[in-house]
Amino acid sequence: MAGQFRSYVWDPVLILSQIVLMQNIYYGSLGLWLALVDWLLRGSPSLDQMFDAEILGFSTPSGRLSMMSFILNALTCALGLLYFIRRGKQCLDFTVTVHFFHLLGCWFYSSRFPSALTWWLVQAVCIALMAVIGEYLCMRTELKEIPLNSAPKSNV
Repeated sequence: MAGQFRSYVWDPVLILSQIVLMQNIYYGSLGLWLALVDWLLRGSPSLDQMFDAEILGFSTPSGRLSMMSFILNALTCALGLLYFIRRGKQCLDFTVTVHFFHLLGCWFYSSRFPSALTWWLVQAVCIALMAVIGEYLCMRTELKEIPLNSAPKSNV
């Protein structure tokens, strides 16, 4: 179907590379946000901050700032969706995929399934923010006007 607008071909290599790229963006930006929090609190960085479900909580300042880091990371990853995925229809798919692999990473790291309610709430808020903001940003670029040039293409 050569004449169809935006016809796409199934490309598993592209999809897998986009998944790997979004995971790298997720953990890279989360690491930067957590490093900023550690610098502000004069704390020592640890993988527990990323992968231990018990760290997140409202009771301690470090738990609240870690939750803030996850939420800021969702906003940063929404920009990753804009620049690297570029399709509003795929934002929710990639967002859920990133967070599913994060769930598996947390499960593997702590050797137990995450059971903390605050962890699940933070992940739900982050999924919603990342998907909605990423989709909004992608839709804005998809809906831009296509400039039509009324000048002749050549002077024959």
